[in-house]
Amino acid sequence: MRGSRAAVVLRYIAAILGISVVLASPVLAHVGSPDVYFQGAAGPYHLIVTVRTPQMIPGIADVEILSATPGISKITVVPIYIVGPGAKYPPVGDLLAQSKDDPQFFSGKIWLMESGSWQIRVQVEGAQGAGETGVPVIAAARHTLPMEKSLGVLLFGLMTLLALAIISIVGAARREGTVEPGQSPGPEQSRRGRFVIMGAAVVVLAILLFGNWWWNSEAIAKARQMIYKAPPLTVSLEPGGKLVLMMGDSTWHKTRPETVMTNLIPDHGYLMHLFLIREPGMDRFFHLHPRLQQGVHPEGKNSFEIELPAISAGRYQVFADVVRESGFPDTMTAEIDLPEISGAALSGDNSEADAAPLSGDAGEVLLTANSATQTENPTSVLPDGIRMVWEHGTAPLVANHFTWMRFRLETADGKPVLNMEPYMGMAGHAEIVRSDRSVFAHIHPDGSVAMAALELAQKNASPGSGGPSMDPGMNMDMGMEPKANEVSFPYGFPKAGVYRLFVQMKHGGKIETGVFDTQVVE
Repeated sequence: MRGSRAAVVLRYIAAILGISVVLASPVLAHVGSPDVYFQGAAGPYHLIVTVRTPQMIPGIADVEILSATPGISKITVVPIYIVGPGAKYPPVGDLLAQSKDDPQFFSGKIWLMESGSWQIRVQVEGAQGAGETGVPVIAAARHTLPMEKSLGVLLFGLMTLLALAIISIVGAARREGTVEPGQSPGPEQSRRGRFVIMGAAVVVLAILLFGNWWWNSEAIAKARQMIYKAPPLTVSLEPGGKLVLMMGDSTWHKTRPETVMTNLIPDHGYLMHLFLIREPGMDRFFHLHPRLQQGVHPEGKNSFEIELPAISAGRYQVFADVVRESGFPDTMTAEIDLPEISGAALSGDNSEADAAPLSGDAGEVLLTANSATQTENPTSVLPDGIRMVWEHGTAPLVANHFTWMRFRLETADGKPVLNMEPYMGMAGHAEIVRSDRSVFAHIHPDGSVAMAALELAQKNASPGSGGPSMDPGMNMDMGMEPKANEVSFPYGFPKAGVYRLFVQMKHGGKIETGVFDTQVVE
């Protein structure tokens, strides 16, 4: 019986210690890339903002701001919701610390107290006056934090001692409670004491089993309420090559009707941005825009449809981006096996790309992991002879470090492409995918934030503040004037590994998609 009790106690403690593994769900808008990277104007000042979001809510976010404009004397930041009355009347912000080594670098910490669609309101003072901007930030618990091993061992020991003590005390009380002082228990008292010990052990066992069940139930219920999980996505193929995408219900969203909301809003012109990437080599890529079907589902769920273009057979990873009317973005994922489809030609803003299969899978590396350098300025040769060049340099990319990724379009003889056009209102788009698909990010020249969320955040900023720092999405790199055939993206890779980048620019009415592979090191 003693061994049985110990096993049950161990199971109970293991449930406490292990529940965080069961509940872990580090999935946010984007996939596996929760931190925020943003560049834009706060009045006359050009800022590069990094926000490292907490794993749990309430939690502390780290804020780092680098100014490309000198002369800033003070920066304050305050977290407020993107929409609602509080967005118009922010409280006094927290002062960021100015670096002694670099007067243009500021850093600090802020609390995010509740889950939802937030913005960091940045207020700047300096030699050129005052400026203000809003940076969208998603606050959502990604997983629970595990208990420290030493604390778990201590609690296990204390619980074992308590259980044995309770059983012993009850048995001793029954065995010796009727015995006169100074006398020893007789055979009858000893026998009754043993029966009571067995009964007490059964009761303690039942309490531990009930406690284990109660703890798991409460933890799962709490996880459903607190741990963010993207809505489920069901993808099916109908006769004729029509792809149907059905968004399921999300309890996490429904329990936050005011701070997250459920209705969708367009993000640079479309309610959904759909990405299909063929597995395992990521050699086929599609960026499509399905249409919302009104009133076709009796439960009011969002249903999207699109007539697929010509697609090669294979298994495709599906990433679907949407934005709520609060500015909260979701990236839903699914997989589907598609046959060979002879679809119509691509039109509008829909695009595709072919590439050689990615070298290796998640367990292999594209480049030597401990290499100090990478290929300088890798080039993607496009089907029409145009070249897209990544101005990479030779320094390795390091996980969780801010980096500028600059790309340019040039002709086969190295001359700049002149007839550049905005693609969906900006200079370019980039989709970043880790080899095992655990990271997916759809970013823009202004950073990793959703453009629809950025527009909402800027509505309540001071006049003349925020927004893209130049025409449509053309970005400067630390104060350098951009060239017409270039686009740059601020980003930080969330973890080491092999990545494939799909970079999209437009010229002469044609969407070009360059494909680049890279290794990110710790």
